[in-house]
Amino acid sequence: MIRSTCPYCGVGCGVLLAPAGESGLIVRGDPDHPANRGRLCSKGTALGETVGRSGRLTTPEIHGRPADWDQALSLIATRFRQTIAAYGPESVALYLSGQMLTEDYYVANKLMKGFIGSANVDTNSRLCMASTVAGHVRAFGADTVPGIYDDLEEADLVVLVGSNLAWCHPVLWQRIEAARATRGTKIVVIDPRRSVTAGAADLHLPIAPGADVALFNRLLAALADRGFLTGGVTGLEAAVQSARADSGETGLAPADLARFLDLWCRTEKVVTVFSQGVNQSSSGTDKVNAILNCHLATGRIGHPGMGPFSVTGQPNAMGGREVGGLANQLACHLSLENPAHRAAVAQFWQAPRMAERPGLKAVDLFRAVGDGRVKALWVIHTNPAVTLPEADAVRAAIAACEFVAVSDVTGATDTARLAHVLLPAAAWAEKSGTVTNSDRTISRQRAVLAPPGAARPDWWMLAGVAQRMGFDGFDWSGPAAIFREHAALSGIAGALGRDFDISGKAAISDADYDRMEPFRWPSTAVRQGGRFFGDGQYYTPDGRPRMIAVTSTPPQAALTPEHPFRLNTGRIRDQWHTMTRTGQAPRLNQHLGEPFVEVHPSDALRSGLSPWSLAEVRSTSGNAVLRVVVTDRVRPRQIFAPLHWTGETAPTGRIDAVVSAVTDPLSGQPESKAAAVSLRPWPARWFAFACAAGSIVPGGGYWARRVTETGLAAEIAALEAPDDPVAFARTLFDLPDAEVMQTEDAARGQVSIALIRAGRVAALLFAAPSPVVVARDTAIARIGTPGNAATLAPCAGTTDRADNGPLVCACTGVGRNRLQSAIRAGASDLAAIGQATGAGTNCGACRPEIAALLSQLARPQAAE
Repeated sequence: MIRSTCPYCGVGCGVLLAPAGESGLIVRGDPDHPANRGRLCSKGTALGETVGRSGRLTTPEIHGRPADWDQALSLIATRFRQTIAAYGPESVALYLSGQMLTEDYYVANKLMKGFIGSANVDTNSRLCMASTVAGHVRAFGADTVPGIYDDLEEADLVVLVGSNLAWCHPVLWQRIEAARATRGTKIVVIDPRRSVTAGAADLHLPIAPGADVALFNRLLAALADRGFLTGGVTGLEAAVQSARADSGETGLAPADLARFLDLWCRTEKVVTVFSQGVNQSSSGTDKVNAILNCHLATGRIGHPGMGPFSVTGQPNAMGGREVGGLANQLACHLSLENPAHRAAVAQFWQAPRMAERPGLKAVDLFRAVGDGRVKALWVIHTNPAVTLPEADAVRAAIAACEFVAVSDVTGATDTARLAHVLLPAAAWAEKSGTVTNSDRTISRQRAVLAPPGAARPDWWMLAGVAQRMGFDGFDWSGPAAIFREHAALSGIAGALGRDFDISGKAAISDADYDRMEPFRWPSTAVRQGGRFFGDGQYYTPDGRPRMIAVTSTPPQAALTPEHPFRLNTGRIRDQWHTMTRTGQAPRLNQHLGEPFVEVHPSDALRSGLSPWSLAEVRSTSGNAVLRVVVTDRVRPRQIFAPLHWTGETAPTGRIDAVVSAVTDPLSGQPESKAAAVSLRPWPARWFAFACAAGSIVPGGGYWARRVTETGLAAEIAALEAPDDPVAFARTLFDLPDAEVMQTEDAARGQVSIALIRAGRVAALLFAAPSPVVVARDTAIARIGTPGNAATLAPCAGTTDRADNGPLVCACTGVGRNRLQSAIRAGASDLAAIGQATGAGTNCGACRPEIAALLSQLARPQAAE
């Protein structure tokens, strides 16, 4: 099998790959990779189901018509060259992605900053970890991650801040769980919402939205009062003074706050892990520095089992940071605003026109697209028409831009549909290069499948455009040559006193690059991997760390009578970003199959919302219609919605249309966790569930579509019922001539329709004036079976109890209903559940959810 790296989160798990059939793939966890040691989460386990060729872009397109590569790349080069000549280099931009390999990122950064002469090259990583970068630079003098994953297993206390680690970084969660089992590690989760991770913690602190600075200022003041400060830090007195003066409310019960302060103060080996809940804030950089302050003040950094630890959301967010993928960076952690750094990079690249000032960060970049300052845009492997805040305005800006090129694996994304030029990109498992994970480990991604049609790697496209623009220095033979150049430049950065230095790999041969094992940077003649800052040396001018005096501030969007709810957004366990990849795996769609909003029971009652009804979430920037989940996982006046759905899968579920584009003033990262919104019923009078072997093309109203084992399925709702349900079904499934079978349940007002083609069930529709009660798994399994009088009987008029139910364990295919049956039959703990069903015995990402289900079902038994 071929060793490679998973393309999902920043854990950077090693995988073993082998082709299986024409476009299939066998995927196993790599037991020798230091990040995961053979473990994989549900998404990684299902990778082999996501590499099919259906829907792939296989040839360049210009204005929707097929073209060859020379035509497409020449057009991009010509439009960029003409735009620059007419309006200057600031009129063009690249928008990149943490899905790109480091070598791809390097070429894009070199082209824009060194040859076009503009720093208008930013990345979707701006949306997930830019505040960490800014906080690191303020405190350490460089964007340095101090610790390594082993610290999670050597710590006596792990504090998770704004991180649903069990769902978003499951393999790291497994490592922490193992440490708890073997050494008694305590786990604290700081999160406004009782996530799956919070529910499994020793202590959950349901902090008020945006109150992280207030909490960690309380901690810093307590550390000072109790004599835990070690000194040797610039700015310590000012930071402590600011912490003591901070009157911001945490929203925590005094007993819980006191318990946390005591635990942190008296535990030397503490690791504070932080993620999107910290970064995605209008004060995200201050939140990062509030956390760093506590570690710097006590010297709990750079040693085994202690330190602040940012976990990134994408497989190569770190690699992008290393090559200057952000608009305010230069390659190799050099500073764009430092003349000596700019001169060194310009000389190395032989750059004709070096950018001299930071470019536009993501939110401002698309504002510039909207107002016409940016007239030519190239988007690579990302979907900003869905993922940026105020997504409707971003979509309109891209649609109105004079020239847009998009590189992607498919043309069926909200952004790709707006492109003038579409470029077919090689996907994961089809391209080769390197990625860097959250603890600075650089690993290879390797090609094991041939790209379909004319698809090509990103570096090749970027280099082709650069050459057609007349630029020298872009004639690499492959990714190994680009890696060598990047490594050589890092040696110059190291000589200038920077942290990122992999110059020990600058002379690596193509063969050794192909065989390259995972390694953690730095990698030089004198230093290999390990932790930073244990020696007390930092990258600041005086070599000392800097504490930053910070004061808590509330979220920028104030709650009002018109918008009284605080919206929190995030991910779910089995989906990734906008589902371009995970949405192709049927089992990953069974866990949570449509966009939803979590609402506290008191708010549901007050707002007139019932479970599984539909609600409209609205802000000053947009609206979304979502399925209602009534739960006490959220607190009153707080709601939660996931970010994954798009115009392709659920047009009204695009939650970033609701998020306002307010940003952190230092990092430019948008505040995605604290929008002020209203919540009200969406008055649907007709609900339906549909499944089919072929197409499902709903019209307006609400719909959410997903891939199944037998084709497609969709949840549908409308403000009015169709006049003719059969005619509606024929149009919905594009089956105008199919044979029709129909039954009605007069008591419920539910109609069930089967469309039969060539004697087999081609499509099923179940509709009612309220949310449809139907055995969905059973209905989906009926697709493709012989059509007869019993076709509709096992499906209509039953509850989901007859089914597997919503999927809980994606690895073994075990659903909630099967787990409930096992629990009622006597399975009383995780081990017994695993023995009875197999659930929780592979990747373990579902174990917190199973534990919660065990607890829920045990409560009524205890009451009896």
